[in-house]
Amino acid sequence: MTMISVMKVSGHELDDPTFLDSLVVALRDLQQPAVLVHGGGKEISAAVEQAGLPVEFVDGLRVTSPAIMDIMQRVVCGTINKRIVTALVQAGVKALGLSGLDLGLLRCEPYRPAGRDLGRVGTVTTVDGAALRALLDLGWLPVIAPVGLGIDGLSYNVNADMVAEAIAGELGSTELVFISNVPGVLVEGKVIPTLTPAAVEAYIATGVISGGMIPKVRSALSALNRGAASVRIVSLAGLHNGGTRFVAAERQE
Repeated sequence: MTMISVMKVSGHELDDPTFLDSLVVALRDLQQPAVLVHGGGKEISAAVEQAGLPVEFVDGLRVTSPAIMDIMQRVVCGTINKRIVTALVQAGVKALGLSGLDLGLLRCEPYRPAGRDLGRVGTVTTVDGAALRALLDLGWLPVIAPVGLGIDGLSYNVNADMVAEAIAGELGSTELVFISNVPGVLVEGKVIPTLTPAAVEAYIATGVISGGMIPKVRSALSALNRGAASVRIVSLAGLHNGGTRFVAAERQE
């Protein structure tokens, strides 16, 4: 079975035109089927502020009122998604811009961490893997904005990491790649090439993995639990063979 690459890039990285140019080159040269999931970042916040609405985050998740959801959906599904798709198509990649609303790809329910009401923030409940595989079989590259379809028929803002995890888990034979601004998990200044869940927990307990790297590695472990074959945290420069790869213990090489 051909390994599928599910890649996640943040909106913060996409704010940089040089990054987008480099991402396009990397995806154009990729030798395997791929799905790209992207976030929104500062562009959404700027549009929300321009509308005179509050920008508020709880544990990294944007508090999303109906008015903010309208703005978020317009920016991430329209402006950002189509900018990525246009750049890819211009480079000869058969890219197709989608959100979780299209074909009902991502079904979700309200996400209420610790009972906190964040508004129209959702968590993925189902992914239409058959539809994604059909697109991949056509040689197309789905570019997916993190908006899901709720059971109530409303659209929801879904964290892009969670979207990527859910897609990688549903497709099964996947490598999930979190493209980061760091080359991987560093110990004494060097990238650790491979980590198991047990090693991750040990490094966190001893403080070797700390700060902002903790949520990154937690997302990696969550993706493994969902069914991804392996997960990498890597910078764009090391996309093809670099970074830190997370594997279940029995798969470690």
